[in-house]
Amino acid sequence: MHAARMAAVSAITVVVVLFCANLFGAERKIERTLPHAYATGDSQFVRSMSSLLGPGFVPGNRVTPLIDGDQVFPAMLAAIRAARRSITLETYIYWSSSVARQFTEVLAERARAGVRTHVLIDWVGSQRISRDDLRRLREAGVQVELYRPLRWYDVDRINHRDHRKLLIVDGRVGFTGGVGIADQWLGHAQDRDHWRDSQFRAEGPVVAQLQAAFMDDWLETRGVVLDGPDYFPDLDPAGPALAQALKSSPSSGSASLRLMYLLAIASASRRILIGNSYFVPDEMTVAMLVAARRRGVEVEIVVPGPILDAQVVRRASRAMWGPLLEAGARIYEYQPTMYHTKVMVVDDRWVSVGSTNLDDRSFRLNQEANLNVLDPDFGAEQARQFAEDRAHARRITLEEWRRRPVWERVQERFAALMRKQL
Repeated sequence: MHAARMAAVSAITVVVVLFCANLFGAERKIERTLPHAYATGDSQFVRSMSSLLGPGFVPGNRVTPLIDGDQVFPAMLAAIRAARRSITLETYIYWSSSVARQFTEVLAERARAGVRTHVLIDWVGSQRISRDDLRRLREAGVQVELYRPLRWYDVDRINHRDHRKLLIVDGRVGFTGGVGIADQWLGHAQDRDHWRDSQFRAEGPVVAQLQAAFMDDWLETRGVVLDGPDYFPDLDPAGPALAQALKSSPSSGSASLRLMYLLAIASASRRILIGNSYFVPDEMTVAMLVAARRRGVEVEIVVPGPILDAQVVRRASRAMWGPLLEAGARIYEYQPTMYHTKVMVVDDRWVSVGSTNLDDRSFRLNQEANLNVLDPDFGAEQARQFAEDRAHARRITLEEWRRRPVWERVQERFAALMRKQL
């Protein structure tokens, strides 16, 4: 009985420590809204995004959207099978599943063929990986690392997770987006058990920036530098798009991606489209979106509906909707299944995709990486995809939001108090 009480006290202590660490972070935040000083079509937008955030935009890229597992997994597996020199894979989720077994098989085969193969999986996200998959990968020569495993002497390690989702093959082809390696992402979002998500295939000079994001976490975890032409070859232009790959980390200043979103919102002249699976904006993001509405910018947001893997996130999100709806923003809840995309489109010209959620955890506590694309054709294509998702969503009006039951409001208030944890 005494041991049980001690275990309970220890568990409660850990929870309290983590809660306080999240709630009372010491970092400074941007405290004033950014003015609308230039548009996404202005050269100053490129200079500011490049200089303030880094690395800079590079020309000559082709970015191909892949919609849902039916397109995503065949493209990623085909790229791995074609690898000749190196494979670097970083993911938050690698769960025991039929698709995980496919990845294990092709990664192991390429490693046995002499391809330098490196896999980095978040420790929390790896809790449902098959031990047999790990054994097969390592026996084949794949270097597998788990990011920040829990240590008894450093419980705050569990606070900082690797949420990046990156695959780079031969240093020439890169993938990023919201897709994890698990069967939930199979199919075409046809039912509640198969999620709606997107991944993006990149070619051109920006792939080196995606590779650098992987190397950042590989060096932190393994203490080994991977360099040379196997990982960073000469890259010829592959398409017309300007692109940049940004990363954020609590250990190296976590404000970059938050600043990126705020700069993009401030630069909007016509419309802002946001599709995000965990949309729990802070007060500054809400204020910036409201300011955009006041200068005539359309704001449309698609978030998950009733099918969501974390209902507390939905409640915390809804608690923040009042000022947005009052300003005329249109908010929609996706209905058919879990909506897991992470995309923002500004003026059908600038697009940001990747692993980042619009929530405090992504901005402050996670390792994240996003791919930004500045190209009117790509922007228009993503706006069309957003419209297709919106067609499967239900709009929540200001009147409906105001009429929600008292009990829902109470739950939302409590959830909002926890939004720094989400």
